[in-house]
Amino acid sequence: MPALDLRKIWRMGLKELRSLARDPVLVLLILYTFTFAIHAVAHGVRTELRDVAVAVVDEDRSALSRRIAGAFLPPYFQPPRMMDARQADAEMDAGRITFALRIPPGFEADLLAGRVPQAQLLVDATAMSVAGAGTRQAAAILRDETAAFLGRGAAAGAPAIAASVRASFNPNLESAWFVAVMQVVNNVTILAVILSGAAVIRERERGTIEHLMTLPLRPAEVMLAKIWANGLVIVAAAVLSLELVVRGSLGVGLAGSSAFFALGAAVYLFAACALGVMLSTVATTMPQFGLLAIPVFVVMNLLSGGVTPLEAMPPLLADAMRLSPSTHFTTFAKATLFRGAGLEAVWPELAAMAAAGAIFFAAALARFRKTMAAQR
Repeated sequence: MPALDLRKIWRMGLKELRSLARDPVLVLLILYTFTFAIHAVAHGVRTELRDVAVAVVDEDRSALSRRIAGAFLPPYFQPPRMMDARQADAEMDAGRITFALRIPPGFEADLLAGRVPQAQLLVDATAMSVAGAGTRQAAAILRDETAAFLGRGAAAGAPAIAASVRASFNPNLESAWFVAVMQVVNNVTILAVILSGAAVIRERERGTIEHLMTLPLRPAEVMLAKIWANGLVIVAAAVLSLELVVRGSLGVGLAGSSAFFALGAAVYLFAACALGVMLSTVATTMPQFGLLAIPVFVVMNLLSGGVTPLEAMPPLLADAMRLSPSTHFTTFAKATLFRGAGLEAVWPELAAMAAAGAIFFAAALARFRKTMAAQR
């Protein structure tokens, strides 16, 4: 079997880059995906408790109830809105408040009499990202304020051992740090599948695939040219996004090297672009390819471990997703960028991505040969 001609692969790749540069829609998609999309999602998707709307139904109207209401402070909560129970129900039904604290009559008197009064906290659990944290924070406010009111501060009942938690990465636990990096990782997958697949569909729709068959080119050389050209564009865009948007604009303190991340991204893109080419040999038009590709990269992104840990998935599903290169790329990206891990820690992920790439490339090449043969 003759060896692949690297000069032909290089020249075909340059042709792919020129073709991509002449497609303004795809160029704008790349620019948008790695700039505004990351910035908007990082600031728009928050999982920590911040500026949450809360209502207080004060039926006790005592010094203690006013003290509790005044303890709901920024940045966790908005200034509490004082209203009656009917108004609180209506506001919560309309989605304008997330928490409603009802302090019943005689709350302070029962506390001073040595009884255990109860307050009711209504939670809009559809706000999943803040419901749990807000409930814990509200419970802490009730506990601390009643203890302080009775003169039993922290010193009076301090435990013998106190836990002190320090976050080594992202010390302020800003969700934008995590969301921005994961958005870059997810966008690499999306663009890899779209650009590589669109490159093949574009050849077929424009009729240029017949011209390729008249050239002394082997299907493997055509595929490798499309993979390296589109992969190079995505790696460059991802690295620039990490430096200019994630580090620069968002101020995320990444512990790892962008150059090492680019190495892992190149290995992953070999697999993802090969997958895109394989899907393009199944579809015959861009609309068909889009309908086929969307569920593929949506599943790859949602179940890669970036949104939901693999440990939280059913065992069978978790084992199946460990066969996906996106799962290993997510693990690689988090270890490299968040913890500054080196090659000794992430080489299994690189090996798994390379193995998946070889399998996808072999399958895509078999399909691509059939496609080119059918055009003869």
